[in-house]
Amino acid sequence: MSERESMEYDVVVVGAGPAGLSFAIRLKQLKPETTVCVIEKASSIGAQILSGAVIEPAPLDALLPGWRENPPPVCVPVKEDEFWWLRDKDNATKLPTPPQMHNEGNFIVSLGAMCAWLAPQAEALGVDVFPGYAAAENLFDRDGAVAGVRIGDMGVARDGTHKPGYTEGIDIHAKLTVLGEGCRGHLTKKLIRTFGLDKDADPQTYGIGIKELWQLPPGRGTPGKVAHTLGWPLANDTYGGSFIYHLDNDRVAIGFVAGLDYPDPMFSPFEAFQQLKHHPKVKALLEGGSIVSAGARAIVEGGYQSLPKTEMPGALLIGDAAGLLNVPKIKGTHQAIRSGMLAAEHVAQTLASSGFDAKLRASAIMAELKKVRNIRPGFNKGLWWGLINAAWETVTGGASPWTLRNHADWSSLKKLDQYEAPKKDYVERTLPPRDRLASVYFAATEHDEDQPVHLKVLDTTICIDRCTTEYGNPCQRFCPAGVYEIVEDDAGKRLQINSANCVHCKTCDIKDPYEIITWVTPEGGAGPNYQGL
Repeated sequence: MSERESMEYDVVVVGAGPAGLSFAIRLKQLKPETTVCVIEKASSIGAQILSGAVIEPAPLDALLPGWRENPPPVCVPVKEDEFWWLRDKDNATKLPTPPQMHNEGNFIVSLGAMCAWLAPQAEALGVDVFPGYAAAENLFDRDGAVAGVRIGDMGVARDGTHKPGYTEGIDIHAKLTVLGEGCRGHLTKKLIRTFGLDKDADPQTYGIGIKELWQLPPGRGTPGKVAHTLGWPLANDTYGGSFIYHLDNDRVAIGFVAGLDYPDPMFSPFEAFQQLKHHPKVKALLEGGSIVSAGARAIVEGGYQSLPKTEMPGALLIGDAAGLLNVPKIKGTHQAIRSGMLAAEHVAQTLASSGFDAKLRASAIMAELKKVRNIRPGFNKGLWWGLINAAWETVTGGASPWTLRNHADWSSLKKLDQYEAPKKDYVERTLPPRDRLASVYFAATEHDEDQPVHLKVLDTTICIDRCTTEYGNPCQRFCPAGVYEIVEDDAGKRLQINSANCVHCKTCDIKDPYEIITWVTPEGGAGPNYQGL
């Protein structure tokens, strides 16, 4: 067998998100002679980035002084904050905005557009940025240290044979590999397991975020307005809420987040989001408008107590790959940029991973997470206990002598005979999209139908023999894209995986109660192509 083609760099960065691009930019600013490449599985930079997003600008000011003179294409200064409790399907009460959610001085952006704006600035400094390169495997040297990544092959048929356009993926060898894959990256997941990086941490916890960009009727938008809600349509035992961010030109970004530690086996985050849009406080804004783009992604929520060790021989973790999101703020971009810069400053001095974890834990990044460490897990006891606990932790500045624990999200799902589902009080839906398949259309998701299925189910007999009766096949509900479907034909019931629908949110990899689903990267360039998210 011929040896794979390879490329050599000082540093390879996996993921062209805010963390990875900030790392690359800062490293080249400090040490221009370092050779750096950034690889990104999406077809273009930013095409698979999805976030709210309201950003704190201070880290960007430090990375690129003067950026405000040439801002990203979507960048709207925040002018007002609102916080609402949706008491039921008809009524709402305005509440004081929590301190962590005051956004004076912040900006509403499209994070995908912001990353597409950052990439040319990295290239101008000499960084090689390669979209459409999906890192499929980690590479290791003889001593077991990470030594780079292998790009996935292109042109492999579903049955594993090579199609006429087959191209073998190249190996990218590097002295240092920086993982900036974002939430639940599949290479990061493998490395955490290989090196036992989470042995002293709580299990990581997650949420699912579903977002739509709407074009409103003329004159209806309020540029710079930021609104958040909690309550309906979520049950008291499910953490989450929504955001509504007003952009310019009568566009609005609306999203819904549900903690993946929810217990209800019949809960559908996608359906709950569509219900939220029909609350009078929201429907009046959207009615008569149209969806421009839609998508979903998992959100890392474990925070301080779930932080794995962020260094290993030959590699380090930054941004959401490390789990640096500040949940009470609903913000992670500033933490991603900070961590990328901190890692770059460390690497510029050492060109090694050793010592980075200690620097991160001694930084302002971790100090911020420590102050709010108890707020998200406090909601495990329900909405009202969570709010009381959040108020206490805010008043004390996180100085409580205790640290509340996190538990794996899959373990929280109750079996059908163990859980009495609350009345959902849902209403008839009239706003688009009609269903999850229509939503996938607005994600512009594209996968070659004849490629290996990138959602690996260890034992599909469990789905029929056990899951049907124990949990009612919740994969059909927790997936926002209709990937999983129980079908019945002459041979009986079976699991059908509609992998072409996948929007790469990774929820299935997190929430499956048997832990038998593994998400791996499909061909480079496949997946969603978000516009303005």
